[in-house]
Amino acid sequence: MQPRSPSRTAQRVATLRAAHQTLDHGRLFHDPLAVRMLGADADELLGEFDAARTAPERRRFRLFIAARSRFAEDHLAAAVTRGVRQLVVLGAGLDTFAYRNPHEAAGLAVFEVDHPATQEWKRERLSSAGIPLPPSLTFAPVDFERESLGDGLAAAGFDPARPAFFSWLGVVPYLTREAVFGTLGHLAGLPGGAEAVFDYSEPPSAMTPRVRAVHHTRAARVAALGEPFLSYFAPEELAADLREAGFAAVEDLDAVRLLARYAGERADGSAGRAPAEGRRRSTAHVLRVATAG
Repeated sequence: MQPRSPSRTAQRVATLRAAHQTLDHGRLFHDPLAVRMLGADADELLGEFDAARTAPERRRFRLFIAARSRFAEDHLAAAVTRGVRQLVVLGAGLDTFAYRNPHEAAGLAVFEVDHPATQEWKRERLSSAGIPLPPSLTFAPVDFERESLGDGLAAAGFDPARPAFFSWLGVVPYLTREAVFGTLGHLAGLPGGAEAVFDYSEPPSAMTPRVRAVHHTRAARVAALGEPFLSYFAPEELAADLREAGFAAVEDLDAVRLLARYAGERADGSAGRAPAEGRRRSTAHVLRVATAG
């Protein structure tokens, strides 16, 4: 990523969140700032989604993006009731949680970690949209080619001795396995304890031919933007590796079960309960882990 060149996939995800507000009326995940964050590009970007509102694959992916945010924020709310007062948003992009923080009065501090170029772009977007920076927010610019997550958080005032919640959405597929477990290893070693939510995808070999074709199209698009998919995980192996890394709790939902939980529908868009084990499933996942501390 070059200076002043923000993540293109971050803009894409922000557009999906905004499209959920306009096309689905925010029924899975309400974000009143999502459209404003798109700024002057909102009409053009949302127009593309409106033209394809009936495309099943696009709708399923849009709902998954909304549901994974709901999943993360639901677990964050539960963590706050247990006394957690630090949230770290890894690869924050245009995420809006810090600017609509319902736990600010409870003392929840938010640290947004991202590449300096993406954070500069976000600050410009916030200013243009008239969205103020809350006192509970601290930007933690980290260029991972030059500094570690621990150093970046320490410089921002993060306290590793206090429990923390980490939201890490839309990032893991773009990292190498080594980078993913380097970050998870750091979280597992925090003396105050950590809980994290992140998403991942199973390998293309686990996908049906139809889903694999859609995935390859999406993979080609993000690769053309300079942000290719780099990692995939098999659920059983990932769960074992996470426990070995030091996480005591693992909750993993594929998109079918995630949408059944929040929308009462399957990932194929039809209504009904989650499928029985061994029947229809998805290779897109959202996962929550926590340390024993």
